[in-house]
Amino acid sequence: MSERPAPEDLMPLEARAELEALAKEIAAHDVAYHQKDAPTISDAEYDALRKRNDAIEALFPELVRPDSPSKRVGAAVSTGFAKVTHAQPMLSLGNVFSADDYREFIDGVRRFLKGLSDDPSLPLEMVAEPKIDGLSISLRYENAVFVRGATRGDGTTGEDVTANVRTLKDFPETLPGDVPAVLEVRGEVYMSGADFLALNAAQHEAGQKPFANPRNAAAGSLRQLDSTITAKRPLSFFAYALGEVSAPIADSHWGILEKLKSWGFPVNSETRLCPDSDSALAFYDRLNAQRAGLGYDIDGIVYKVNRLDYQQRLGFVSRAPRWAIARKFPAEQATTVLNNIIIQVGRTGSLTPVAELQPVTVGGVVVSRATLHNEDYITDKDIRVGDSVVIQRAGDVIPQVVEVVADKRPKGSQPYEFPHICPECDSHAVRVEGEAKRRCTGGLICPKQAVERLKHFVSRNAFDIEGLGGKHVEGFIADGLIATPADIFRLSGHVGEFSNKEGWGEKSAGNLIAAIEERRTISLERFIYALGIRQIGQATAKLLARQYGSLDAWRDAMKAAKIHGSEAFGDLTNIDGIGPLVAKDLIAFFDEEHNREVVADLEAQLTIEDFIAADPGSSPLVGKTMVFTGSLETMSRGEAKAKAESLGAKVAGSVSKKTDYVVIGADAGSKARRAQELGVTCLSEQEWLDLAGG
Repeated sequence: MSERPAPEDLMPLEARAELEALAKEIAAHDVAYHQKDAPTISDAEYDALRKRNDAIEALFPELVRPDSPSKRVGAAVSTGFAKVTHAQPMLSLGNVFSADDYREFIDGVRRFLKGLSDDPSLPLEMVAEPKIDGLSISLRYENAVFVRGATRGDGTTGEDVTANVRTLKDFPETLPGDVPAVLEVRGEVYMSGADFLALNAAQHEAGQKPFANPRNAAAGSLRQLDSTITAKRPLSFFAYALGEVSAPIADSHWGILEKLKSWGFPVNSETRLCPDSDSALAFYDRLNAQRAGLGYDIDGIVYKVNRLDYQQRLGFVSRAPRWAIARKFPAEQATTVLNNIIIQVGRTGSLTPVAELQPVTVGGVVVSRATLHNEDYITDKDIRVGDSVVIQRAGDVIPQVVEVVADKRPKGSQPYEFPHICPECDSHAVRVEGEAKRRCTGGLICPKQAVERLKHFVSRNAFDIEGLGGKHVEGFIADGLIATPADIFRLSGHVGEFSNKEGWGEKSAGNLIAAIEERRTISLERFIYALGIRQIGQATAKLLARQYGSLDAWRDAMKAAKIHGSEAFGDLTNIDGIGPLVAKDLIAFFDEEHNREVVADLEAQLTIEDFIAADPGSSPLVGKTMVFTGSLETMSRGEAKAKAESLGAKVAGSVSKKTDYVVIGADAGSKARRAQELGVTCLSEQEWLDLAGG
């Protein structure tokens, strides 16, 4: 199992690499779970992967990938079913794991909603629902008649399982005459514990493979290509939400559930309307204590803002709504022995300690390694080789050492001494003041760093060269065939040197060269990302490409930005998401002669396409740069920013002569004065609302 330090201990290049790895890993698990109904990891383990991805993205928002799990729900549909495009996406939910996390979510909702943020006494009702461990589906009715059932799929496109859904016995095929012409009901197909045991007994009796758990059984049963098999399976259904509707049926989520219940849809009887956070938290504790006796599997509680007008204002972020959250039940812990502490070197030279453990089962998964984060973590907890330690899987991808069992410490054990020498290249490892990580000073001479940088260059969201994986990169470096990124595009001259090596042949070597040739043309934003500049992720690379348009313009601007206080420096730091520290790393990159040579060498090998702006569309705010200052009356600053960005605008933190609009609220300060000095168009809050369409 690979080392995964704490998100806050990552440097940007490490974070970028891990987000790439997480995107691939989670995508593979999504396919196993949603398409094959055969997950290879536990729900807690999957949730931990998601949480780690979200944590890294929160710390490094500029590194969020186009294929990020935070922007994706489920997996693409399999080829065995017809595709259904959801009129409204079937999104997933964010997760929290503690009462404090839930309170933080509630605080965020109140801050976002103007009115609630101003008056803490105003109520915020939440609907609390048991989180059923099943398969999400959508039931579509037209003119009160059921016409189609579809799985969630990837959130945008699902599978048509209409014939199989018709075999379910606890949902209505027809509805009363007062329903809207179009009504899409969403819910969960599941299997009770008793039905699951009976099904597995029947599977055993027939000499067939038993199902691993009720969720797999439910998903596998609903996704049968032969509906007669589904009909024999004991499936149940709970309704919990609406998709597309031609007319509203209620003004609250609780009202929707009551209406669905009156129309004959099964709604979970354990669902509660909670007037405040205390009652919501109490509901979690009660259901957690009682879940073993419910008769069906739940893995947490889903909380939803009750008022639909609040839901509409809150909207969505990435793959999840701002108005709902799932609080998962706690993961398991186990005690084992720490046999050794090893040091792994990251792409930026960071030294990360990893515990090698006596294998132990935690939550159904055998664990042999756990992260120790950094040297302070070891010191603060006084972790030593030979200690008995408590391992926990919650909140991280690989387990972490929670605590040492002090009374089991072997006699004569010694405190762990963190190395000051890199284990890969024997260079000094130093710790800069203010940083948690100790780092190798070897730079380009450190083989681990060199390998990792080239791996990043060929990674999926950089050059994405098919057939050139990490092991191949390592092999080519070891054989002296590549040392710089441009060397990859000169590999065609070395086919004879590697085509006869183990793992290669004439055909595979030819395929690799063809794949490399296909990547000789690349967009500016992917090129910038591929360079692996510290703190420059995909999102920031795209911002830079949009700002400067071409490689020449970007390079010239970075050269000019070396002069602090210059117009070029101001333009750079005023890009939304790029502050002085990121600007410093960009300028430093081009200030290094070696890096300029790398870029020039690549330019000679490649065609780097200029950035092409998207179609401006009909919004008057597309492509405009906006600044908000002062207190707004109708919405919070976060809500205003979200609305502006949804309309195609870029929200900057400071005013410059290139700012298009400054929205001035109450008690506006220096930004308003600066806008007036520069002659930038100033808008009142109402004028901004009129421009934004209300």
